Amino acid sequence: MLIVIIDDDQEVASALSEMLELEGFTVAVFYSAEQALQTLNANSPAIILSDVRMPKMGGLSLLGQIQKLDSSLPVILMSGHGDIPMAINAMEKGAHYFLEKPLDPEKLVSLLNQASQQRRLVLESRTLQKDLRQLSGIEKFIIGKSEAIISIRQSVLALSQVNVDTIIYGDTGSGKDVVAQALHLYSPRRDKRFVAINCGGMSESLIESELFGHEVGSFTGANKLHIGKIEAANGGTLFLDEIESMPLSVQIKLLRVLQDRCIERLGSSQPINVKMTVIAASKDNLVTLSNKGLFRKDLFYRLNVASISIPSLCQRRGDILPLFLHYAELACTRYNKKMPEISPQYTDSMLSHNWPGNVRELKNAADRFILGITESSGYTTPELDENMNGYDERMDQFERQLLEEGLRTGNGQIKETAELLNMTSKTLYRKMKKHFLDKNTYK
Repeated sequence: MLIVIIDDDQEVASALSEMLELEGFTVAVFYSAEQALQTLNANSPAIILSDVRMPKMGGLSLLGQIQKLDSSLPVILMSGHGDIPMAINAMEKGAHYFLEKPLDPEKLVSLLNQASQQRRLVLESRTLQKDLRQLSGIEKFIIGKSEAIISIRQSVLALSQVNVDTIIYGDTGSGKDVVAQALHLYSPRRDKRFVAINCGGMSESLIESELFGHEVGSFTGANKLHIGKIEAANGGTLFLDEIESMPLSVQIKLLRVLQDRCIERLGSSQPINVKMTVIAASKDNLVTLSNKGLFRKDLFYRLNVASISIPSLCQRRGDILPLFLHYAELACTRYNKKMPEISPQYTDSMLSHNWPGNVRELKNAADRFILGITESSGYTTPELDENMNGYDERMDQFERQLLEEGLRTGNGQIKETAELLNMTSKTLYRKMKKHFLDKNTYK
């Protein structure tokens, strides 16, 4: 991130440049606003630090030009003649902040770090939007850039070719159904049916009928032949969602089907051969349930040829923004809306939210964002959420999180971590001291 200093007083500009470079910033100095404008564009990774009173084009006029160029480009104005009306005017016109000379170095560094983080979020969002439109294959189907999601994509591509029964683990709303569909879509069975049934909330008699089908007159109300989900999935894929909720008596019958690949409809003794791949999904650990007698061990072992675990969204925060943008783009198409600019504050609140509803909650948030709906009991914009922490506190939390992730990846090595976070070792030490982080904890 480049700090662009604009001041016609060369001594002031030189002193500012020297001070900021010692703090680890990359700096470019200009003595006129016109010169600086020629080097900027709508996607410049830059923060503008400009004097207000300058010949030809002053700071407020420069602010107006930058607002036309890119309203998200942070501009911090400074003046030795500042007063309250001038500061209010500057902020109303879109300035990130107004500082009075002589500048407080500590406050300036804090502001620049804050503005840099905001600018990074804006540019990352724009880059991700562009990249998402260019995705193809499984990367467009299972979206994310975290190591967990990359690993899941690799597992899906491998498992889909060998037609093995698989268990998918994950919290509610984490995307188990998407992974199941991918296992079918990238398999040789893709031209056959993908048949899904949710085992939760069904009575024993209903789930039996749904799975195995029934003949006419097999029970009261059975007025016509019903083909069950297992038979319908013949040649394709059967997806059993929330299998932990399946009654034990039905589990016994399902085990027999999985062993023999043969079913009998209710009210019939005629065997029907079926060839399919079974994918089961559970939000609970089936081993634990088996040990408690709540799930049959023999069924677990029969299904557990392979397994895939999907971490909750709060455990893979790097996927939050790509997923949000993906669902926002889909919402734009669905509701015939244009994609609005996502403010840094909104992005920051997304990244600091815990998403207990996982991807499902995120998708709903993207729909509301595109529709402009904020009066919801669910996820709201930071401006309307009275319980949300203050902006500075959220930025501190996000900064600490980035530092901790960097230290973990760098195994507590200062040089490696500083390179990962694109900062100097001096700056990293200062920030670690601020957040009371000890490098030895991460070794």
